[in-house]
Amino acid sequence: MNKKTDLRLLHPAHILSLILTFALFWIAIPTLEAQSSPRFKDWPDTDFENSVIDLSEIRSGGPPKDGIPSIDHPEFVSVESAIKWLNLREPVIVLDILGEAKAYPLQILIWHEIVNDMLNDRFVAVTFCPLCNASIVFDRNLDGEILDFGTTGNLRKSDLVMYDRQTESWWQQLTGSGIVGHYAGVDLDLLPSQITSFEQFALAYPEGQVLSRDTGFRRNYGDNPYRGYDDINNVPFLLSDPADPRLPAMERVVNISVNGKHRVYPFSVFDEEPVINDKFNGVSIVIFSMDDAASALDERSIADSRIIPSATVFRRQLDDLLLDFEKRDDGNFYDVQTGSQWNLFGQAVAGPLHGKELVDVTNGVHFAFAWLAFHPESEIYSSL
Repeated sequence: MNKKTDLRLLHPAHILSLILTFALFWIAIPTLEAQSSPRFKDWPDTDFENSVIDLSEIRSGGPPKDGIPSIDHPEFVSVESAIKWLNLREPVIVLDILGEAKAYPLQILIWHEIVNDMLNDRFVAVTFCPLCNASIVFDRNLDGEILDFGTTGNLRKSDLVMYDRQTESWWQQLTGSGIVGHYAGVDLDLLPSQITSFEQFALAYPEGQVLSRDTGFRRNYGDNPYRGYDDINNVPFLLSDPADPRLPAMERVVNISVNGKHRVYPFSVFDEEPVINDKFNGVSIVIFSMDDAASALDERSIADSRIIPSATVFRRQLDDLLLDFEKRDDGNFYDVQTGSQWNLFGQAVAGPLHGKELVDVTNGVHFAFAWLAFHPESEIYSSL
């Protein structure tokens, strides 16, 4: 006949061991559920036991693994050739690495979200999450291992969850952080990039290259499958938690990150301040804004969508000069100290400083809800 164990008779060390065993069991339940869930059946090589997030935060966005196909062998055309099908007002992600400049039209990225590419021997991942309006470029070289990225079909806080094909670790697109698997807790290096109109790219980089529509896939390039999504009164898709109340959820913001601290500048301030000279966390910065690019998330045809600002961020310190900038009546940017003219890419195009370039500040343009969901401690800039 079995007798019940009287816990009072057990050694304290045995009781502690039992408590730890039960605790570990309950902690492991979410991982076991994830591994057995039909949503994770396509991920036998992903180490779900190594996770830095609560797996219940992962939501299916609808498409399966690689249902939104990345572009892994990108083809490029000249600016002159791209003009035949790419409207000058359409938005492009601009990447310049050591003088090699490429433009990645959002009319293509909106259907693929990731381009695995290489510029000047630098392996890069150019990414765009339409639901967060987040365009971010990463270095794919991680401690000597070149990673190739694809889409998981999942979202977290409405943001794209990527994966690398080498370890099948999952990555948060908006932060560049590994969240599940071998690389959980590891951060990718972010590379400076801008979103501007194709026209601005063509003027600054007439010899630059443009991502071709010849992707190997049949898509309605030029059409926006998220029609009306960026309405300021809209509700974010699959955002579980309440949006930060300090700003409208769908307002675009430009964020800057300096030495681990963050500040966001709502696009609404650019009506009164097209140029913002500011200082944040010890660094003097300037934001150039220009109403020049069509929204990729407005009308069905991107080329016919409303015009919104492009915003770029740079350090104001140039060699021994601390520059102050202004936008004059001709619509161009000038520094007050020398009267040199500058473009959206921080390049001096005329005047005493012609040929000089400002240094980028880590920044991005996102919907307010998206950035603040991952960085709730961010300061909000307000005009004086």
